[in-house]
Amino acid sequence: MRQVPPPPLRPATEPTIQSIILAGPYQRAMHDGFDLDAYVSRSRALDLSDIRWDDVARYPLAAEAVRTLRYMQDIESHTIVYLRTLLSTSAIDDPEVATFLACWLYEETFHGRALARFLEAAGADVVQRRRSRAPLPARLEAVLTAALARAWPDFVGVHMTWGAINELTTLTGYRRLAAVARHPVLFELLARIVRDESRHFFFYYRQAALRLRSPAAARITRFLVDRFWAPVGSGVQPTSETRFLAAYLFGDNEGRDAARKVDDRIRLLPGFAGASLLEAWIEREIPPRRSVGSAAGRLSRHGDHAVPWGSAISMRSSSAAIT
Repeated sequence: MRQVPPPPLRPATEPTIQSIILAGPYQRAMHDGFDLDAYVSRSRALDLSDIRWDDVARYPLAAEAVRTLRYMQDIESHTIVYLRTLLSTSAIDDPEVATFLACWLYEETFHGRALARFLEAAGADVVQRRRSRAPLPARLEAVLTAALARAWPDFVGVHMTWGAINELTTLTGYRRLAAVARHPVLFELLARIVRDESRHFFFYYRQAALRLRSPAAARITRFLVDRFWAPVGSGVQPTSETRFLAAYLFGDNEGRDAARKVDDRIRLLPGFAGASLLEAWIEREIPPRRSVGSAAGRLSRHGDHAVPWGSAISMRSSSAAIT
């Protein structure tokens, strides 16, 4: 089938970080509080009814984009494993947190299913994994997390802060993928996922802001984040895949600016002034002055892949991976 170039993206409809966090109802909600009942009443599976699945293969999709989508699909589908760890902590003793987590898991599961459907429509294989088999580092982390939660009553503040950072980096990553992939169907799909992720981010961020008002909670949470935080998917996907994704999405000037905005927003939390997160990780892990294309090319030829991937996606003969 002949491929046609994608039409220009519609910048007027693409949500920005500022519009997600600061504008309209989100700004008022930060002052008034998160309306959990309203969120629960609106929580539902991602609406895919009018996504043009038959058009997916009509537009070119770079192998780097497919590799990134595989990473994202895998991590969205891994949410149930993250929840398993949380269920062993005091987080579920908080009625608001427990209610939110039930909706969060439901919505994130459908994000993974939607990304898998897009990959299949693009002719790319979707790699399934046995999630009941956790690697040793993940099992140790779960044990330590549960022990910390039992020993420290303010542990939930750590989880809320961690969740805020991860949700914001996730929705920023989706926006960057929409911008660099320039695929109109993917653009629409990711815009819908971003709307869900923005609500998730707001809940975590609001909870973190409240729970970090305690100087002791803020101090310990900052200590743990400074020493142990890594981008979403670290420890689940190989390090080479996380580096590839960072180079592809955040390796150019626009990507670095987006990463800096993530850090700037998190630095507004109590105790997090001057925190070095996504931008600092990128500077450590991604060599400077390397173009996104050349970084992707070198990693694709020599990297340690979670799954095989092809050079272009137009028919059901190539595959790729994402974190």
